[in-house]
Formats: sequence, C-alpha cells, structure tokens
Amino acid sequence: MDIQISISAIVAVYVFMLAGFAGWVIIGRVPAILHTPLMSGSNFVHGIVVVGGIYALLNASTLQEQVIGFFAVLLGAGNAAGGYAVTDRMLAMFQTSGTHHAKPHHAKAKHAKKG
Repeated sequence: MDIQISISAIVAVYVFMLAGFAGWVIIGRVPAILHTPLMSGSNFVHGIVVVGGIYALLNASTLQEQVIGFFAVLLGAGNAAGGYAVTDRMLAMFQTSGTHHAKPHHAKAKHAKKG
C-alpha cells in the first residue's frame, strides 16, 4: 500500500502562519525568569535541526536538494550558536560580583558623562 500525502501551497502557508501566531502567543506569556531555560530548550531543538539537515544533505541526489540541505545546516547552526551566545549572556547577568567571569567587549568601555 503506497500512500502519498500532498498539500497545496495555500495550506502550507496557512499552517506556517498558524504555527507562527501560536508561537508568538505562547512565548509572549512566558515570564522573564523562564526565558533562560526556554532558550536552552530551543538550542536543543536547533541541534536536532542541524542533525536533520546533515542527514538530508548526505542523502541529497539533486543540486536543489543539496542547496536546501546546505541552507538547513547553515541556518540551524547559526540559530544554535546564537542561542548559546544569548544564553551565556543571560546567565552572566545572574553571576555574583565575587566571581570573575569574562565580560563582553562592549561592557569594557563605559561612556563618561560630559558636563
């Protein structure tokens, strides 16, 4: 038995918009204290996206599939790296003043008030 599933472009756009709106509503209701654990969870999901993109890229047979797989890996890796950087910066805000943690480059120079 061979089952083929196909969706039209309008249904795909509808599902994409519905998922985007649902994500916006859900994330908008998350308290500020839970943003760091939420970012860690999303980094895990982006890692899965990278693995899936690599799998798709390795099994690609046409140039179009290779290009899509390449961009899937590239965008997934960028999201994961950016998520880890943001999580690191957010966790640095919770460090006590007694610990010596490297500060970001932009925090080294403070602007003096002109009087």
